[in-house]
Amino acid sequence: MGDNMSKRLKLVTASESEMEERSFINPYPDWDQGVLTSPNSEEDSDGDEPFDANGKVSEAFRKKLQNKMKDLLLQMEEGLKTADPHDYSTYTGWTGIALLYLQLHRVTNETSHLQRALDYVKRTLRSLSGRRLTFLCGDAGPLAVGAVTHHRLNNQAEAQECITKLLQLQRSVLSPDSDVPDELLYGRAGYLYTLLYVNKEISPDTVDEATIAKVVTAILESGKNLAKEEKKAERCPLLYEWHKKQYVGAAHGLAGIYYTLMQTGAKVHVDILSELVRPSIDYVRHKKFRSGNYPSSLSNETDRLVHWCHGAPGVIHMLIMAYKVFKDEKYMKDAVECGEVIWQRGLLRKGYGLCHGTAGNGYAFLSLYKLTQDKKYLYRACKFAEWCLGYGTHGCRIPDRPYSLFEGMAGAIHFLSDISEPESSCFPAFEL
Repeated sequence: MGDNMSKRLKLVTASESEMEERSFINPYPDWDQGVLTSPNSEEDSDGDEPFDANGKVSEAFRKKLQNKMKDLLLQMEEGLKTADPHDYSTYTGWTGIALLYLQLHRVTNETSHLQRALDYVKRTLRSLSGRRLTFLCGDAGPLAVGAVTHHRLNNQAEAQECITKLLQLQRSVLSPDSDVPDELLYGRAGYLYTLLYVNKEISPDTVDEATIAKVVTAILESGKNLAKEEKKAERCPLLYEWHKKQYVGAAHGLAGIYYTLMQTGAKVHVDILSELVRPSIDYVRHKKFRSGNYPSSLSNETDRLVHWCHGAPGVIHMLIMAYKVFKDEKYMKDAVECGEVIWQRGLLRKGYGLCHGTAGNGYAFLSLYKLTQDKKYLYRACKFAEWCLGYGTHGCRIPDRPYSLFEGMAGAIHFLSDISEPESSCFPAFEL
């Protein structure tokens, strides 16, 4: 009995020290709505609160955000002079930078940002490899961002040329002989996202319904086949793997695929959502750790990662979408639990980026706020933004591509730019 108890204590201690190794202890007090200033108050809410009782971000906090963004943009542009000239991806390359400038143009309306986006787009479109086909890591991202940038500049012929090339990629997405996976980072869900993105940003019929339906069918068939092979079809009708592992998270896993299939633009039939997608989501829910976090893969039993790519910060988006689609409170309850995990363990030592950093984790709170209008989540998002205002001062690990959208500085700038208008915030290359 004594031996077992000491073993258990060792396990607890190990997991706690592991958590501290991966994240900083959250230094911020949690939300206390008693200290909010009135929206009509003359007094500026630059005390404890970055926003007023109506959820409007204060001028003082806005100014802080703008000053920091200006400073980081200068650092980023300087740093990019030594970045890999051949990396055209959205994830770590030039397309990600173009996407950031499109976002900055959206929030500020400054033409110079749109021109900057075009400069980067031109660079990416010269370097396409034809090897990969997703928004984040393949040719689809540069072509989609190129189409949207040209569209905003009224260069319709150039925009159309990008869309034509984007649609040509579907051959390898749909080919039954192709070894294309299904996940968001390198697979079919990443291509589907791209089609939905151009329809949202340009016009709803830029890509026709029939093309989208074919891609959706390919994803569904692939998921059904693996579920049968693994003899899990009854419990998890849509099962996916990448490099022989059944990942759970948003980047390589089930959460990212189910989330994309539930997007309204994908027009997946309500019966398919109920019969195939919903039970598969419930299967993932049953893998939840006691802490409220999720494993990186179905076979993994270690509660370690609290990243958008693996863990609660990615799974939360699937749960929020499931709540919107199925109107079942259990999804909301699980999403709220994810929010608690992220608040406790989401200030990451890995850095400030989107994929496995504090900015990506902060988007979870913005999504919860948009859904619930509960100011606790806006407060938490602002606190994660405040952490990012101290960029580089916490002793985080420096990422391999320190200025990129998904690993580094560009992602943090994107997050900071979304804090001022939380209602229209959007996790780039993922949310629509």
